[in-house]
Amino acid sequence: MKRGSIRLQYNSPVVLTFALLSLLVLWLHHWTGGKSTTALFSVYRSSWRDLGTYPRFVLHVLGHASYTHLLHNMMMILVVGPPLEEKYGSRPLLWAIVVTALVSGMVHWLFFPGTALMGASGIVFMMIAMSSLSGMRDGCIPLTLILVLALYLGGEIVDGITLADNVSQLTHIIGGVCGAFLGISMRR
Repeated sequence: MKRGSIRLQYNSPVVLTFALLSLLVLWLHHWTGGKSTTALFSVYRSSWRDLGTYPRFVLHVLGHASYTHLLHNMMMILVVGPPLEEKYGSRPLLWAIVVTALVSGMVHWLFFPGTALMGASGIVFMMIAMSSLSGMRDGCIPLTLILVLALYLGGEIVDGITLADNVSQLTHIIGGVCGAFLGISMRR
């Protein structure tokens, strides 16, 4: 490379594409008055005969209620995601995102029929748990994983019991558990 020349690099294709798609979905949300989000980018109890039910199990992680909601999730994903993608590879990280979205979407669909779920916070927690496993060697469980699970997931359990807010702590817990299991299985 010539001295003084700077190029942009699409260094983390899964993470960057996820962030850009989430931004596009938020624009669609505002442009359609929320109809696109209801149709495809939030998961809620609907009939098995509704063909939109199936993609919503996964696509809900792209939907966000506001720019603030989007920014909080994307900041963490853009910080934690690229090192994970470099370590595990693009395809395994994409697989981890899809599995986590599917599990959290199906759990929400089954157990919370009166509410809708959207947002990437489960993906954030999955990535946090996976990143804490990055130092795992020779079958030893890193203390960082135990601390992350205790602090983040323990806090989510307490918040889920004590707070009445619009945050799905169960999704955070599912994301963290998926991240721990996927991170361990991907290391093998």
